[in-house]
Amino acid sequence: MPRSVPLRRLVVALLLSCTVLVGTTGCGDGDGTTTTSGSASPSPTTSAQKQKYAKTRFVANAGLAAGAAYQWIVKPYRAGKFKKGADGRTFAVVKAGLAGTFAYNRLKAAAENAKGDPLLSKAVAPLTAGIDSLKDVATRMGKGEAGAGDVGAFESVINSIKDAGKSAGAEVKNKVPSTSQLSG
Repeated sequence: MPRSVPLRRLVVALLLSCTVLVGTTGCGDGDGTTTTSGSASPSPTTSAQKQKYAKTRFVANAGLAAGAAYQWIVKPYRAGKFKKGADGRTFAVVKAGLAGTFAYNRLKAAAENAKGDPLLSKAVAPLTAGIDSLKDVATRMGKGEAGAGDVGAFESVINSIKDAGKSAGAEVKNKVPSTSQLSG
């Protein structure tokens, strides 16, 4: 026979739940965004730490961009998934569009991270125009209008970023992001 829960426990649980809910919604800054007093990531304090973190973040962002471009743009293109009438074309095109946008975003972040390291910034600075040109390519991929030149543009920029990182002592390796990272 099930035991009944005393009314006092239910009231206490309800009050605690409401307190937590009100406490978390009260942390906003008025425009719908929430703020926290602590930082989730470590903040560098010395210039040496800033440079170290800059290289680390550059490698992480460039690696994610390279992994996304290779996994969801280059490989499917080489397999013929973007051709009209190919099995799974729609899904491949949608994923390529998301991957293109994600890779563009991560490459922009990597270029920004590179500014924190003098050697890396000199190596990456000439590549910013190439990164900016990928924005339109990502849009065309999402519409299913991508061609060999568009895929080649992604490959070229990714390889240039990898070479620039390697020359500055920040070797970039492909890191394939999850599908949820692409969409969100």
